[in-house]
Amino acid sequence: MYIVVDERHSVAAHYVAGFGEEGVPARSLPAPDFRTWLDTAPAQDLATIDGFVLGDCADRATCTAALRTLSRAPIIALNETRSLEQTLALFTAGIDDVVRKPVHVREILARASAIRRRMNRGETRVSATPDPGARLRVYTDGRDPEIDGTSLMLPRRERTILEYLARNRGRPVTKSQIFNAVYARHETEVEESVVEGHISKLRKKLRQRLGYDPIEAKRLAGYTFVG
Repeated sequence: MYIVVDERHSVAAHYVAGFGEEGVPARSLPAPDFRTWLDTAPAQDLATIDGFVLGDCADRATCTAALRTLSRAPIIALNETRSLEQTLALFTAGIDDVVRKPVHVREILARASAIRRRMNRGETRVSATPDPGARLRVYTDGRDPEIDGTSLMLPRRERTILEYLARNRGRPVTKSQIFNAVYARHETEVEESVVEGHISKLRKKLRQRLGYDPIEAKRLAGYTFVG
């Protein structure tokens, strides 16, 4: 999920709608409430965020510095004018990229993917053993995962869940955390129980191709990707 912050509600709503058109969950936060949200958001909620888009809001540099201590998700700033001093200040504060508006959501997604590739060397490799030629490769740039070098085509929701689980390899994540990572909170018409159906189908496909289940499910603890 992406968080969009801008003092102008219409601008934030425009980008949230753009993410939705690309099939990516997003929500907006009013600029005055953003810092309060940062101070009160549980760590498990922050872990579900795929990226932050900061438009016009007061004291972006200070908010970015605080955000950088809480999350490794890409932070992209949107500027309407070219200002070297402002751009340098944002980079110094911890912004990962600065782009000039107007910018299409697809470019924002591409830039965020590039940032994650630099952080993760382009992919998260997981396997049952430390073999460098891992059987299962889970990419972070929208590509389908590969098993033994062959793509495993997955519906978007299942692929997003797998990417989230792989990023948290070895750590149990709850159904609520997965739901928040896949669906925006304002999608009230979607029930949290749909996560179980997506994971069930995903695990079946992985078992069929791998010969074992790389996702452990434990009552109350949640789901753990073990590779």
